[in-house]
Amino acid sequence: MTVPTTVDAPYSTPGIFSPQYRTATSGILLVITLIAFEGMSIGAAMPAISKDLQAIDLYGWSFSAFLMAGLFVTVMAGQWSDRRGHALPFLLGVAVFVAGMIIAGAAANKGMFIAARAVQGFGGGAVIVASYVMIARVYRPDARPKIFAALSSAWVVPALIGPSVGGLVAGTVGWRWVFYGIVPLVIPALLMLLPALRAKDDEPKAAAGDAGDAVRRPGPVAMTLAAAGAAVGAGVLLYGVGVLHRQPPIGLAACAAGLLLLGLSLPRLLPPGSLRLRRGLPTTVVMRGLLSGPFFCVNSFIPLMLQEVRDFSDAAAGVALTTGALGWSAGAYLQSRGVVRRERLIMFGAVAVTAGILLTALAVVPAVPGWIAVPAWVVAGLGMGMGISSVNVTTMAQSSDAEQGANSASLQVTDTLGASLAIGFGGALINFVGHDDIATGFVTISLVMAVLGAFAAIVAGRVRVRT
Repeated sequence: MTVPTTVDAPYSTPGIFSPQYRTATSGILLVITLIAFEGMSIGAAMPAISKDLQAIDLYGWSFSAFLMAGLFVTVMAGQWSDRRGHALPFLLGVAVFVAGMIIAGAAANKGMFIAARAVQGFGGGAVIVASYVMIARVYRPDARPKIFAALSSAWVVPALIGPSVGGLVAGTVGWRWVFYGIVPLVIPALLMLLPALRAKDDEPKAAAGDAGDAVRRPGPVAMTLAAAGAAVGAGVLLYGVGVLHRQPPIGLAACAAGLLLLGLSLPRLLPPGSLRLRRGLPTTVVMRGLLSGPFFCVNSFIPLMLQEVRDFSDAAAGVALTTGALGWSAGAYLQSRGVVRRERLIMFGAVAVTAGILLTALAVVPAVPGWIAVPAWVVAGLGMGMGISSVNVTTMAQSSDAEQGANSASLQVTDTLGASLAIGFGGALINFVGHDDIATGFVTISLVMAVLGAFAAIVAGRVRVRT
């Protein structure tokens, strides 16, 4: 009888909290949790902020400034990560995000506050992209589904407690401490991440899943102009959609100008063939936006519907959103088990999001309890957890070493555009139908978004390249 050698021993995927990954995992999760907590808590603090700064229009601009700045900087961070490594974009992103938090806390007027939100968007966008590249370069391919599942879970606690903590802080010590209070927590996260930020690419790289997608992107100047064009185009389009019901000529002109800028810019920012849903990486990247758009659009209007149509309290209306986060975490865990092909998981995710949206629409029916929105949004969140995490993993598997940053940025571009444009379109529908008929507006939004979700389910099979 012989003792098994190391060669004979079966290989097991190292856990993301094993010694080789422990500090990197803890640091990434803490940074993402802090960004998520800020994003979840600011909504609860906005009434106090708006009242103190005497600017009710802060609601729209505070989120738009963050999203548009993030859309621009993700492209820059992706290029930088591919050319110089992920460490400096990550560190600068964290520093800029912290600076934005400090400026927001010190804001004396709405202009300063909106500028601070843009600074936070610059920092947060860079951190997300650099984190994805770090995952691709530090973690083995078979460990990546687990770390992406953990990233999804990092949003659960902020989703559960962020709004209540943000409201409590704003109502007691003041809304400025919603921002100031997060700043000191960044230091331990950076200390834990230092080994991963210093690490070289020692592990052998897995070959990209679709070598044909490794096409040279435009140069830095062209990409910068394209990123600026996309950010401005999205902003102009959202403005046009928002005023379309009041000033049709101006709205139509703005929509046309925004679509033109996006049409000229997006082909440079996404993998070739993305707008034609070419098989492989192009469709994989677009799927991120096709999933995010329907989910976050309906997600934004659920509290409004429950409060205005079913007379829910603020706290009760927020329960549905919380359960969506729990479903998301469960879906991310299920995809990490690796027992179903990725394109199937993405398709299942799109189907679940579509089903959750349609079930939630039933909450406006008087004979149906409004609480149906809770299990319905668990279903939708489950689909997002399966779908989004699988899209992230598949994108990294289909990316060559030199394109991990660019493709991570493309994911963020489609995610931001999908969510922001869908939410803007939903707001336009509510305005068109009228604020006195929220039920009809919500059902209309849900049906349109369900069609988009069904389309995502149909094209999900194009994620896989035929062999």
